[in-house]
This record gives sequence, structure tokens and C-alpha cells, in this order.
Amino acid sequence: MSRADDAERNAGTSRSDRPKRSKGAERSERAERIRQVMREEGDAIARNAREHDAGRKAATEDLPEYEALRERARETKEDAIENLPELVERLRESVEANGGHLYVADDAADANRYIVEAVGDAETVVKSKSMTTEEIEVNDALAAAGVEPVETDLGEWVIQLADESPSHLIGPAIHKRREEIVELFAEEFDLADPPETAAELTAFARERLGERIREADVGMTGANFVVAESGTIALVTNEGNARKVAATPDTHVAVSGVEKIVPTVADLEPFVNLLSRSGTGQDLTAYTSLLTPPVESPVPDFDAPDEPLSDIDGSGTAASPDREFHLVLIDNGRLAMREDEDLRETLYCIRCGACANSCGNFRSVGGHVFGGETYTGGIAGGWEAGIEGLDVAAEFNDLCTGCSRCVPACPVKIDIPWINTVVRDRINRRAAEGSDFAFLPDGLAPDAEPAGLDLGRRFVGDFATLAKWGHRTAPLANRLSNAGPVRAALERVVGIDRRRDLPEFASESLVEWFDRRGGSRVSLAEADRDAIVYPDTYTNYVDVERGKAAVRTLEALGVHVRVPSLPPSGRPPLSQGMVATAEERAHDLYAALAEHVDAGRDVVVVEPSDLAMIRSEYERFLEPDSFERLAGTSYEVLEYVYGLLENGASIDALAHGDDATRNGELAYHPHCQARTLDLEEYTLAVLERAGYDVRTSDTECCGMAGSFGYKAEYYELSIDVGEPLVEDFGGTDRTLVASGTSCGEQLDALLDRPARHPVELIAPPESASRERRDRGR
Repeated sequence: MSRADDAERNAGTSRSDRPKRSKGAERSERAERIRQVMREEGDAIARNAREHDAGRKAATEDLPEYEALRERARETKEDAIENLPELVERLRESVEANGGHLYVADDAADANRYIVEAVGDAETVVKSKSMTTEEIEVNDALAAAGVEPVETDLGEWVIQLADESPSHLIGPAIHKRREEIVELFAEEFDLADPPETAAELTAFARERLGERIREADVGMTGANFVVAESGTIALVTNEGNARKVAATPDTHVAVSGVEKIVPTVADLEPFVNLLSRSGTGQDLTAYTSLLTPPVESPVPDFDAPDEPLSDIDGSGTAASPDREFHLVLIDNGRLAMREDEDLRETLYCIRCGACANSCGNFRSVGGHVFGGETYTGGIAGGWEAGIEGLDVAAEFNDLCTGCSRCVPACPVKIDIPWINTVVRDRINRRAAEGSDFAFLPDGLAPDAEPAGLDLGRRFVGDFATLAKWGHRTAPLANRLSNAGPVRAALERVVGIDRRRDLPEFASESLVEWFDRRGGSRVSLAEADRDAIVYPDTYTNYVDVERGKAAVRTLEALGVHVRVPSLPPSGRPPLSQGMVATAEERAHDLYAALAEHVDAGRDVVVVEPSDLAMIRSEYERFLEPDSFERLAGTSYEVLEYVYGLLENGASIDALAHGDDATRNGELAYHPHCQARTLDLEEYTLAVLERAGYDVRTSDTECCGMAGSFGYKAEYYELSIDVGEPLVEDFGGTDRTLVASGTSCGEQLDALLDRPARHPVELIAPPESASRERRDRGR
């Protein structure tokens, strides 16, 4: 049963029959669904996903050639997808030369028609785990034809018995607790004394499923990879059932997406080394099988157990000539995705599930919320948009917050956040085109989006405009924004949850403060470096103190500082899928910074998400030379401080330990995108050199994720994702420290204690900067 079927059954109506709901009703319904899944499945999902992710980290850290393997795997996939039509024909020749049949199916219906014909009058088909057969819903097609499909992977069998859909790419029953499986087996098989331990449950399943395999007429497998040069199929499993399914019945049907083809057996090496490490943290899975079907082993006769199976004739051909093999390659939207510049990368996916395991939101709700008809986790956005369409992708697309922690986890280096951003942009534009209401006519909105764009997305995506006016009208704007009627209206109209504290706008911006103080305290003549402190929207209009601290810190280390008025980076609109607006912002900021870059000035960024834009997303928006020039001269503030210290600046010029905190002990939560950019180590090094004792959180994502935690439908989820931070820091009186805006806001909400930016802990007071200036005269 698909997720859509399950949802329709619960709702009691089909999609086409449902009345059109208001935005508020949609939010309430989604929030309730999230709460339900967190209650019923969240603990099991979190435990299993975290274990897999911890295993991945341990397994890959011990692999010196990990990055080289990732690079080879990506290059192989890039080349294979580029040359896919030729590889399909080469594979066809190989399969037919081996005595098998190859069929390329246009879509699910075409694939199922062929499979039903190939199965013929069989009564039972035993299957090993295959997401592609889930995608085409082959079990339903077989059952409709009078054939019983039996899943033989333990997790898939549990899901089949429970009449549910998988919740994970590699762990379909990841959401099930052991006690639930015990109850399921007891009820399904009428057991008075059901197995209870994991070993007993596995032994029970092995015995039951072994019987089904022995009596089956047809075996069906997926394929982790298919080799064009030889027709070889690679199956990577932990249970051995795939081997039995492929070799025991006399007919073997393999079902695979066309994207699984690689040119040669040698090309399998990086994938075999990466797949199990990425998915479960194993160096190798228990069974890595390379089969070139039809396999040469005889068909076993279970009615004659004493008869030997090794009667092979001199040619090496099986004594039994009865083996039949069908390879069904599925298009089902893949070839169109291949031609789609932004969705194409999805086809590089090797279905390891690492993106799901590393994702904070997935760990709380699993694939029954963060997933579509078949695929789950971050990569599901591309798969479901390409295969099922934007309607399905829209149901869960917002759950990818762009935190980027899946990027280093992906063994094929897929930019999953970008894929989800593009899908969000397409969802936005299609909805805007069909909208009966335009909040602002085209050309009057402060963005480059269509007039009918969802008001909630526009509100968040245009935060730079909102912050500018909030600053200009502060403190009145702050009083009004926290008034009860205003919060109720914000929740109803644009979906901003009233339980969240809104940012308070500063009456004096960072740029205004810098101009009022007379510019830099370090003259250009006495300076060691010349740098721009980038006044990002939040630093300029809300948390001005961290901007001031950045200025004083750099000046203390001999830097001539400039704080010019500059355009926003485009991070908020990008988070809402407003790609055209984000690109426009990128060009505006580059144009404003080009003169400074040409003059050899460094760009120092306080907010990590803005630096991530410059170093990552701008590569898609700017010309290559422009991108490299800007990215190459832009630094996170603590990264820049570290560089200055490494090049001779004195740590004695900065604030130390007890000078800035009660006891010099810090509890530090790094920003997710800062971790992806490998910036965490610089912050730790600087703080420790300054005399602080730092405890770092291992939590990947705080759950706030910029605007995500403000949204009414996701508030509870955001808090749940952040709960590990309570475990990390809830019992300590250490000073809370966070590099990112959203991290600080979440820590304050979770622990009722404000967090400070790291640069505030090392910044000397303003008087020290003034004394330095006076000494330089």
C-alpha cells in the first residue's frame, strides 16, 4: 500500500473529492499528522537513524581514501547518466548473449504488464527488498493477476504483514518497535507463545520465509547496480535472502531503474566500499553478490533432498536447462529527469539512506511524513518530483530546511538541499500561476517572484525588507509585533507561530553605529589587513551587538575595518524556494562587493548561513570567475580571526576566559552550515587559545533552521528536533554559545537562557579599541 493510499484511507476521501481547504486548515492538519507520527513512531526512528548515522561517521573516518572514493563514485555516475542510452543497448546485448531477456518499461503500468506476463501462471513470487518494485507497486499488480507476492527481507516482510508503507530507504521497518513486531507476528500467525527477542524473531522469520522460498515459482530481486559489459547484477544485502530468491526458483525477474547501470565490473569498486558504510556503518554488508543471470546453478529439487546439485556438464552450463531470466529496466520519468539540469543529480543516488539518517527532521518523523509515494528523506524531493510529480513532492518538501548536513553524508556528493530548493521553487510558481489572489501586482513586490506567490513564503523570503522597516520604526514596531492581535493575525495569515518570540529590531543599525563612531579605530596606514565586515540583515538590524563585537575584535588584531551598507545575501528567499529573488540578490551583492574585492579587501561574515550562500549557492548564480573571486576572499569571522592569529597577531589583544563569562566555561553549539563548511574547528581553536573551556554539542541540527521553527505547522517538530540540545546542555551552567542566529534563538527557547555569539566572547570593550586608535595617532 502506498503512502497516498494510506492517507486517502485515513481521510476517507480521494484527493479529487476533497473540498478545498484554507491555509490555516492545511497547517493544522499537517501539524496534527506530525504530532501523531512523533508520538507513535518518533522514538524508534530517532534511535535507529542516529545509530546508523553514528556508524557511518565511524566507518568513514577510518577510511583514508573516503573522499577519493566519493569523487570516483560521482564521476562514474556522471559519466553513466551522460551515456545512458548507449549503456542500455550495451547491457541489452550482454543480457541476451547470456540467455536472458531485457525490457525497458516506459512507466509503472508498462513494467507491471511485462512482469505479469513473464510470471505467467505462477502461484507465488518471492521478492527481495527493492524500492523500485515499491515504486511501481508490483505487489498490487501481481495480486490482481492472482499471484501471491511474498517479501523475504525481514523489514519488508514486517511492513507487508502490517499493510504499511516503508519508512526508510534501507530500513523499511525502522519506525517499528520490537514489541510491535512481536504483537504483529502473534496476531498474524495466531501464536500463543510468540518469539520475543530479536534473535527469536529473526529465527522465526527465517523458518517461515525459507518455506516460502522453497515453494515459490518465481524469484524477484531489485539491483543495486547493473553492469553493462557483462549483464552482471550486484546485490548488497545483510540477510542473504536475495541470493536465495535469485537462485532457488527457476525464473528470476530483476527490476531496476535505468539509472543503476554502470559500464564495467571495475566501476563497482567505489560503490561497494561506500554503500554499506554510508547506510549502516558497516565496512561491508554481510552479502555482496555478483550474479550474471541466468545463474548456472541447477534448479534445486526440494522433493529429492539426497540428489546432488553439482551435476554440471563439461561446458559449464547447468545440468538443468530450465532457468529463465528477465531484467526489467524502469524509466518512469527518469529519462526526463536526465534532461532536467536541476533534477539530473537525483539519478546519481545509490539508495543508501545516509541523507535520512543525518537529517534532524527525518529522525523525528521518518518517511511516513518526510517522504512521498515511495522515496523518503532528503533525496525523496528529487525522486518524487521527477516520478510522481510536484503534487506529491509538495506534501513534504518543506521538511528539507537546507541545513546541508546531508551533503557531506552523501557518498555520491549530491547537493540534496539545492534539489529540494528547486522543487520548492517549481511548487511556488505553479501555485502562483493558479492563484486567484495576488497580494502585490507584479513589479511592486520587493522580490522577483510571481504576483500570486504564497503570502507566508513572501513574508519570510522578504525578511530583509521587513527588517529594514522594523528598524526604521523601532521601538513601535517591536511593541506592535508582540501584541496579541498582531500575533494572532500573523499566525492565521502567514503561519508564524505565536509561541515563538519574534526578533526585536534595533533602533540603530550596525552601519549607522559604525558611521556614528567615525569608522575604523585602526587607520589604513597602521593596518595589517583591510576588511569589510558584512552587515547581514540580522546583524545589521537585529543583533547589532555581535556586529560591533566583530568590528572591535578585528581592530584589536590590527585590521582596518569597513562596514558599508550592502545588499542582503539572498538566504531567506532561497530558503523559501524563491530562486529568482535569491539569484538577483547574489548579483546585487557581488556588484556591491566587486570594488572591494578588486582592492584586495577581505570580506568577513558573521552569520554562517550568509557565508554558505557566498561559498556554495553563489556558484550556481554567478559567473565562475566572479564566484571564485568572491568565495575566495570571504571568511567566517572566527575563521578570519584564526588566520590572523596564525599569521602573527597576538591573542593577548582579545578578551580572555573569566573576563567575558562568569567562569570561562562554554557550551557551544556550532551552526549546521558552518559544520558543513568545516568552520567549527576554527571557532574552537580561537576560544581555547583565549582561555575558555569549551564543551561542544554533537547535535547536528538545532531544529530552528532559520524560518522553519517559526512556522505554525512545524513548531512542535522544531522543538522535538532540538531536544538533544537539552540533553547536551540542560544540566550545565556553562555560558551558551552559538554561531548562528537560528541556533541562538532555539537554545533560548529550549533552555530559557540566551546564547552569545563566539565573537562576543573574545571582543575587547570599545574603550580598548579607542585606546588603540589614540596610540596610533
